[in-house]
Amino acid sequence: MSRLRGERGSVTIWVLGLSIGVLFLGGISLDLWRVYSERSALAAIADAAAIAGSTGLLPAGARTGGAQLDVALAEERARNSILSQTDTRALTDAAVRATPEEIVVVVVGEVEFTLLRLFISEGRFDLEVLARASPLRDVEPLDPTQGLWG
Repeated sequence: MSRLRGERGSVTIWVLGLSIGVLFLGGISLDLWRVYSERSALAAIADAAAIAGSTGLLPAGARTGGAQLDVALAEERARNSILSQTDTRALTDAAVRATPEEIVVVVVGEVEFTLLRLFISEGRFDLEVLARASPLRDVEPLDPTQGLWG
């Protein structure tokens, strides 16, 4: 069996190209999974802060059923919730704004690439998550003599 002289080394080039392609695809999947995971963590931080802020009610409104937020108390509770979080690797900034009707929490973060840094010079992915919450209005108080299911 004779070998063609023009085919020498073609397998080496194919293996090298395939290895680079597999490394690139592995980098994409690893880094995109990290982005998804960190975005979920940032969303949990934003949701927890918005819910914590929505508990800062004006006392008079809570008794009459027309619940309104105490703006300063709601913002303070939301900020304290953000500061008490433990999974803040990607967190870079947060903003809290409240009105008497709702509270809005914006959480900003970034995720550094690992394997994709070999191919992309930027090296990071920026994330922004927004959460809103408002107090429940016109809710009948629970009857303590009734169970949860009536």
